[in-house]
Amino acid sequence: MNLLFLFVTALCAMDTVVTDTVAKDTTDSVGFQFTTIDSVAITPVKDQHRSGTCWAFSAIGFLESEVLRMQGREVDLSEMFVVNRTMMDRAEYVVRMYGDVAFAGGGSAYDVLYCLRNYGMVPQSVMPGIQYGTTEADTLPVHNELDAVAEGYVKALCHNSKIKRLTPVWKKGLQAIYDTYLGACPESFTYEGKSYTPQSYAQSLGLNPDDYVSITSYTHHPFYTRFALEVPDNWRMDQMYNVPLEDLMAIIDNAIAKGYTMAWGADVSEVGFSRKGIGVMPDADKGADLTGSDMAKWLGLDSKAKTDELTKKPLPEMEITQELRQRAFDNWENTDDHGMQIFGTAHDQNGKLYYMVKNSWGTQRSKYKGIWYISRAFMEYKTNDILVHKDAIPRVIRKKLGL
Repeated sequence: MNLLFLFVTALCAMDTVVTDTVAKDTTDSVGFQFTTIDSVAITPVKDQHRSGTCWAFSAIGFLESEVLRMQGREVDLSEMFVVNRTMMDRAEYVVRMYGDVAFAGGGSAYDVLYCLRNYGMVPQSVMPGIQYGTTEADTLPVHNELDAVAEGYVKALCHNSKIKRLTPVWKKGLQAIYDTYLGACPESFTYEGKSYTPQSYAQSLGLNPDDYVSITSYTHHPFYTRFALEVPDNWRMDQMYNVPLEDLMAIIDNAIAKGYTMAWGADVSEVGFSRKGIGVMPDADKGADLTGSDMAKWLGLDSKAKTDELTKKPLPEMEITQELRQRAFDNWENTDDHGMQIFGTAHDQNGKLYYMVKNSWGTQRSKYKGIWYISRAFMEYKTNDILVHKDAIPRVIRKKLGL
């Protein structure tokens, strides 16, 4: 996980479902105005606070929506149960590799699916995690400290020349660190008057891990085959189905139309991704031409100021191709920055299509209360992968994938 990921994911959260009404930018008469086309039910937005755990929040939100879709009941699942289990697994993997792979607080949507299959799940109220501070404003950066302590522990094991042989208790020491910061994973618990283990509670959710598949789209592997996407946070080597870009977009469109959401792995480092709730791909190299600003002034703006200029109103966007995607992936322009949840579509005042995305950066720091409106061009360019129910994939594509 690179520094950009650490910077981006340290901010996440969200709160409630968007209604199918017009969302207007009241501060700018020529700003974005959105009307919902399709909206699949989602659970309330959460806040990952200052942590790199967007992968857990986005995929947990996805599973919560799946329970809502299949059973019609709202559940609130524990992200920190998944984080605790996942980071212990990742530490063991790193130690087995003698520290020659990254150990960091990131992960992927597949980590949540792996946890569901192998460890179960617990409700949020059973394992809420630990927050130090009485309000959001004074909440201490628990995960920053935790990541530093855990990383130092693992590095000491792997790179200290004095350690020639590991003791059998090193995992107990690291487990104690994660339990102290996140809370201990329960072996059993009582919830709503019933006794559960994490495995039996997971079974009550009605989720079959085998029903979910990861999809990506790159040309350095053959289409309609599976491969492990080469990004640091795919450390479990999740085998993703590789499809052409047009099929990837067809899957996303079909899923929403059929009432499914998706966990979305994306790169949000572009200047077209605004903290206010917009993700677009205007040609930043021609920013002054697009915004009507003076070129000298445009070149003198910092990245945040350019983002503000490019996301004030709808602008012409880049045309995204398979080749452009691949080039951006190969030269590190597209990285595994952030995880969110795709759940709907909308159009702006000009009829242009956008995707509605649930973020985990809270409801107070974005214009649309934790919802982001992502243009089709941004979705085409910046999608690394999606996790989706296989029934949401169009039949003709499923046949090509052998599903």
